[in-house]
Amino acid sequence: MTQSHRVRSDLGVYSISVASELSQVGLQTLRLYERRHLIRPQRTAGGTRRYSEDDIARIRRITELVATGVNLPGVERILALEDECASLRAELDACRAGTE
Repeated sequence: MTQSHRVRSDLGVYSISVASELSQVGLQTLRLYERRHLIRPQRTAGGTRRYSEDDIARIRRITELVATGVNLPGVERILALEDECASLRAELDACRAGTE
């Protein structure tokens, strides 16, 4: 598949029912995760949620953490630290690329 035909992983394309099916997480749970700011699906002009591949991956990560016994405030903190680590890693990679 060429780059021009590839769907961006951050593009919101899935409805909440499809996201629920793909992640095997209930609709109300997805809404709860959104209220807790654990996920932030995009919204259409009409307010309909649209989930991306990145959102689905994040929902699956939340499910993994909850399954190991981590409560939602703990999940929130872990995700924030993982996001920060990824951001720092990208910054480091950019610095390394600039010195090569």
